[in-house]
Amino acid sequence: MIPFSLIKVFNDPGLQLAGNTSAVVLLEKPLSTAQMQRLASDFNQPATTFLQRRDAKNFEVRWFAPDAEIGLCGHGSAAAMGYLYEEFQLEKAHFHAKGQRITGAWERGHEVSIYLDHIEIIDHKQGFPALADALGVPVRDYFTTTNKDIVLIDSEELLQQMRPNFSALAQLEPFGYTVTAPGQEVDFVSRTLVPKVQQLEDHATGSSHAVLTPFWSERLGKKQMTARQLSPRGGALTCEMGLSKVKLSGRFQKVAQGQLAEDN
Repeated sequence: MIPFSLIKVFNDPGLQLAGNTSAVVLLEKPLSTAQMQRLASDFNQPATTFLQRRDAKNFEVRWFAPDAEIGLCGHGSAAAMGYLYEEFQLEKAHFHAKGQRITGAWERGHEVSIYLDHIEIIDHKQGFPALADALGVPVRDYFTTTNKDIVLIDSEELLQQMRPNFSALAQLEPFGYTVTAPGQEVDFVSRTLVPKVQQLEDHATGSSHAVLTPFWSERLGKKQMTARQLSPRGGALTCEMGLSKVKLSGRFQKVAQGQLAEDN
C-alpha cells in the first residue's frame, strides 16, 4: 500500500480563503512517469506531489497536474512540507527536482515556509491589444519571465472583475500569466491564468509568487510583503525577498488521508 494525504496550503479560514490543494504521496519504491501521471489524473487535484526519500531530510520530488507534469510547483512543495511535519514531525526538508533544490520549513502551529529561487524578468514588452482583449481589462505593463509572464493592471477592483476569455488566451504564445495589481489591504494581489492546460486558473500559486516577490519588492521598496491571490478559492501568502531565494509562508491543513493499492 502507498500512503497519501490531501493537504491544502496558503489558506486562511478567518478570511474565508480556501487556498490550494495537493495530494502528497510518499513512495517506498519508484513509479514510472506513466504510473504517476495516471495517479495524478485519478486524484484530479491541481497538483499531486510524489516524494521519495534520499535520507532523513532530503527527498526527490515530482509534481503532476491531472493532464501533465509540472516543472515547478510551489504549493505542492508547501503541501509536502506540511505532510512531513504532520506525519513525522519533520521541521525542515529539502526537495530535489531536475536541478532545483527547494527548502521547506515548519514555522509554527499550522504554518510552513518554502524557499524558491528568484524568477527574474527577461524582457519588458510594449503593445498588447490581443492580450487586453482576451483578459477583458486594460493592461498597464507586461513583462516576460522564465516562468509565467507578469501582466500589471491598475487596481484590485479590476482584477476581481476580470473575466478572461481562455480560448483567446490559449491562442497566444505564452504558457501562463500572473496578472497583478496593488492591493487594498495587502501589498499586492494577483491571479494566475494557465489557459493551455485543464485547470485554466490556479488557486494559490507558489511559483507565481517567486516571480511577483522580486517584482513588487523593487517597486514597493520592501523586503517582506503580504499578498492575496484572488482566485475563486483565494489564497494568502507572506512573501520575503532574500539574496537568492524567495521565502513564501502560509497556513496548511490536512483534509484527508488514506492508502493506495500498489496495483494502481
